[in-house]
Amino acid sequence: MSEFRCGFVSLIGRPNVGKSTLLNNILEEKIAIVTDKPQTTRNRIVGIKNGPGVQLILVDTPGLHTPRGLLNQALVETSKAAWRDSDLALILLEAATGRLRKGERAIVSQALAEEVPFLVALNKIDLLAERDGDSLRNLPMFVELVGEFGVAPEKIFFLCAQDGVGVAALTQRMQDLLPLHPAYFPDDVQTEISERFWVQEVIREQVFKLTRDEIPYAIAVEIDYYRDLDERLSIGATIHVEQNSQKGIIIGRKGSMLKDIGIKSRLAIEAFVGIPVYLELHVAVAKNWTRDAAQLQRFGYDKR
Repeated sequence: MSEFRCGFVSLIGRPNVGKSTLLNNILEEKIAIVTDKPQTTRNRIVGIKNGPGVQLILVDTPGLHTPRGLLNQALVETSKAAWRDSDLALILLEAATGRLRKGERAIVSQALAEEVPFLVALNKIDLLAERDGDSLRNLPMFVELVGEFGVAPEKIFFLCAQDGVGVAALTQRMQDLLPLHPAYFPDDVQTEISERFWVQEVIREQVFKLTRDEIPYAIAVEIDYYRDLDERLSIGATIHVEQNSQKGIIIGRKGSMLKDIGIKSRLAIEAFVGIPVYLELHVAVAKNWTRDAAQLQRFGYDKR
């Protein structure tokens, strides 16, 4: 019987470093929402890549940062728990930022202290003026990782998760490092998240993209009903905000913003499920929910 490798790889890094983009690229399917705003990912998102003799289980996590408030504390704890439960960690750093910053140094230091093996990916090399092998190995960040932290050069990969440069080599290396173990999931499963959860995330993604300033961070999406009618999917959802003023922004003038959120969400859901979708959206105020432990649990952000 041939050997089979299977294991969990946690994607670790600061906000907006490209973890969700990398996950989607490896799977060749969008299962994690992506925006240009930090802290888009709030939950532990699991993506599964099946191949001959291997099952690579990728765990996308919220960005590690200094938490302020109960919501951010819950997000950071989600990331740390995923790390502890993994067979391998992949630390994503942004190549174009120059030297390692304080938060990145803390992540690398934690990786060295953990018992979990790790690799490092320097992402967004498309933002660098020079991208040949010698130039990349002369990056201050690469030099610091090898010289100061003692990270072996062969554990460091250069990539652009957006367009796939370097992703295949990194994926192969992660698969090679997985333990010998039977598959945890059937070979036709690509994620453990439910379709209902994915719909919530799509709606939240559109709010992130269409609204400004602090509004995206003050919202939570809750599914009110989800009816599969064979030839049509009927969905009702509520967008919760913290303040009445935020409710007005989400609704927009004569309902224009909420209509735009609904149209773009519906089109994305239809492209995914392959059948027509009826989507009904409402907006409600959950006063200061990001600072309320009971409401954090209600919306699924505090698993304690």
